[in-house]
Amino acid sequence: MVEFANKCGILGELWINYKDDKQFGDFIEYNDLGLPLAYMMAEGLVKEITPLGEQYIEETFTLFIAGLEINVNEVDEDMNLADLLDYVESKKKKK
Repeated sequence: MVEFANKCGILGELWINYKDDKQFGDFIEYNDLGLPLAYMMAEGLVKEITPLGEQYIEETFTLFIAGLEINVNEVDEDMNLADLLDYVESKKKKK
């Protein structure tokens, strides 16, 4: 199971490093609340988040994993965004 803090880290990395990448453009535009919230949590810019804010982040992570066409159980707890994208790429090559 992926901890909330790790979800925030992965989504925060995605938002800060790929927010101008056309490959993720639609996803980033649609998740215009969940991604920056996750980034702020991951970086410690906010200490607490409301239940609604947590829901936005959880839904954003669920959509991201679904978009990568993997199961959340395939995400290791210690993965960062680069590890996750590498995993998805290697999985696609095996098909």
